[in-house]
Amino acid sequence: MNSTMLTIAGNLGDDPELRHTPNGKANVRMRVAVTERRRDDGGEWVDGDTSWYTVIAWDTLAENATQTLSKGARVIVHGRLAERSYETKDGEKRSEWELTADEIGQSLRAAARGGASAGGGDVSRKETGNGTPRRPQRNNNSNRYAGARNN
Repeated sequence: MNSTMLTIAGNLGDDPELRHTPNGKANVRMRVAVTERRRDDGGEWVDGDTSWYTVIAWDTLAENATQTLSKGARVIVHGRLAERSYETKDGEKRSEWELTADEIGQSLRAAARGGASAGGGDVSRKETGNGTPRRPQRNNNSNRYAGARNN
């Protein structure tokens, strides 16, 4: 069966909640908001429409997502897109698109700003006393950063 692979970047709508199937398999279902951004005629950024994607993750990926991500986190998700049909309690037939994740990671686009779009979770980074990220230190005798291998 052919799959449509898709990569999205957006923000989590809620905290991921870990669940288990009756046979003990870990899974998580998350909603990710993807908002189109473009520049207007004056060169300013303008938000466009927001699309919501349901992301499903399994096993270790689900456990790791639950432990490291929280509502508002900016994430990048790569996976297989599939349509799921279901019937509501009122008998109405509906369908939605789900993205079964192969990879999930935090976006670093806004990480240095530390804003809400940088996301939650326990992301370790060295900081100065005022909470801003510390820049890597350069070696005095080279153009390489301290700690980098000089090969």
